[in-house]
Amino acid sequence: MTGPAAPAAQIPEFADVKAAAARIAPHLTRTPVWRSQSLDASVGALLFFKCEDRQQTGSFKARGAASAVFGLGPGFEEAGVITHSSGNHGAALA
Repeated sequence: MTGPAAPAAQIPEFADVKAAAARIAPHLTRTPVWRSQSLDASVGALLFFKCEDRQQTGSFKARGAASAVFGLGPGFEEAGVITHSSGNHGAALA
């Protein structure tokens, strides 16, 4: 069984990123951003650490999988989706 063809890839605009963030927010853990003054001082820059290891799947891959699935549109619910990944992306898709 095959579903409808996926849309052609294009470079996302900022509005696309905001829409994707809103679309996936209810399905993911809100993760903290941490800072380290000692690391900032050692590299001479401000460092920000987005703690995506706090996602249920242990990585940022949950964001991409959720965005892909919830952005597919009508027709894909019945056809379903698959992945060949057995790692973090596969866990996120499941």
